[in-house]
Amino acid sequence: RIRPAVQADGGFLGDMVVEAANWRGGGARPRHEVISSAEHSRYLTGWMRPGDTGFVAEDLRDEPVGAAWYRMLPRSEPGFGWVGTGVPELIIGVRPIWRAHGVGRALLQRLCESARAQGFARLSLSVERDNFAVTLYRSEGFAVTQSSLGRDTMVKRLR
Repeated sequence: RIRPAVQADGGFLGDMVVEAANWRGGGARPRHEVISSAEHSRYLTGWMRPGDTGFVAEDLRDEPVGAAWYRMLPRSEPGFGWVGTGVPELIIGVRPIWRAHGVGRALLQRLCESARAQGFARLSLSVERDNFAVTLYRSEGFAVTQSSLGRDTMVKRLR
């Protein structure tokens, strides 16, 4: 089940930022280190401010297993995938046990539908080049627009 994210989901979104940052597994960075870093906290601070939109995937017991959301980030504090003013940047995270089961795809599709309905022309994201999620993003219409230091910025045109 996928439902709209609410303000009370902020803690879970923090968990999903940690999952996204630690997608490789192994020597994972601790939660407090990830969410307190400036590079990641910008995706969480003040969650559910005007313009924030997101969705949470839940299992059959209504436990959250993944989330995808976007926010507008200013030029003065751009995210990894910032491409310009007026282009929301999306963040997605799925618990490892639920990866490769369609959860990420369903969240991504729902988020893109929402952005289109809100009148956005594009969505952006950033992904490490060797992340297996690149295949998902390409299959959903995202294309690489910038590359640097092993990361790609990808954009999807919504209209």
